[in-house]
Amino acid sequence: MTVKIQSVHFDADKKLLEFVQERINKLNHYYDEIISSDITLRLDKSDVDANKVAEIKLHIPGSDLFAKKTCKSFEEAIDTSIDALKTQVKRHKEKIKGL
Repeated sequence: MTVKIQSVHFDADKKLLEFVQERINKLNHYYDEIISSDITLRLDKSDVDANKVAEIKLHIPGSDLFAKKTCKSFEEAIDTSIDALKTQVKRHKEKIKGL
């Protein structure tokens, strides 16, 4: 799977990029036909603490899956986005098997 990570309004350090790569690779355990993923990490300019946004778009045969979460840390935002995508991937896989 090809992983493209983009950070907006900040420079992501190597540790964060490795964390993202590790988490996104775990999705291959649930569905091995994932073509690629586009990940955008962004800092929102707001006064609240939860201003870290993670957007993940998975390209799979036939459609795309998307999750966007806003949290206090990028790690938390990535984890919650991955959890949402796990559910979507499982649902998509069941839908394909049912056809």
